[in-house]
Amino acid sequence: MDTLTQWFQQWLPFLQQTGAVLGDAGHSAGEVAGRALGTMDLTGMLALAGALGWASGFRLYAVVFLTGMLGLLGWIPLPDSMQLLQSPLVLIASGFMLFMEFFADKIPGLDSIWDLANSVIRIPAGAALAGSVFGADGGTMTLVAAILGGTLAATSQAAKTTTRAAINTSPEPFSNVAASFAEDGLVIGIVWLATAYPLVFAVVLVIAVVLMLVVTFLLIRYLRRAIRRLKSWFGAQEPDIQVP
Repeated sequence: MDTLTQWFQQWLPFLQQTGAVLGDAGHSAGEVAGRALGTMDLTGMLALAGALGWASGFRLYAVVFLTGMLGLLGWIPLPDSMQLLQSPLVLIASGFMLFMEFFADKIPGLDSIWDLANSVIRIPAGAALAGSVFGADGGTMTLVAAILGGTLAATSQAAKTTTRAAINTSPEPFSNVAASFAEDGLVIGIVWLATAYPLVFAVVLVIAVVLMLVVTFLLIRYLRRAIRRLKSWFGAQEPDIQVP
């Protein structure tokens, strides 16, 4: 692990130079986000907490890696309570898990198994990330942010899991890959919108949560019917064995 840390520190100047070059292309967005965080009020901090919790239900490791890397490159000045995300060890671990998830999430069937296996960590991690926006000394607001983040992570996790399960009932793999790439882009958009335009993000979040709840409810009913249909098919194929 010490070797990985030394390797990361050796490559850090290169990463910072790369970030400076890429910053020329996206400098305006970075400046907007940086000013938003630099002068963040209660609304902005709640928006960031909601974004981290919401996005964690889709891509937890992407959220940790993206937030930490943006802070490390200086694109977003993270609060003191979130400086841990910039740690080389955290970035290495989250980057490795992000690499694994990127491919696992695009294989039909395996993506649902991956979602179920990670459901036990996405919700509490989303709550922890949201609460870290206010820090351990945030008192009541830390608890409020943690509850908000955990609830949003649970909502997005449920919507993602049921949607993928429904998509996996289709024999073709292209819709699964398209949905996975859409979630990849959604995480980036969520973090950017929350830091740049928190009020707009709040409106989008409310609409998205309502839609996710509706979609989850409808898909659960659809999956139940599909499971009952499969059971009836298998039941109809069972031989009628008579015992003398």
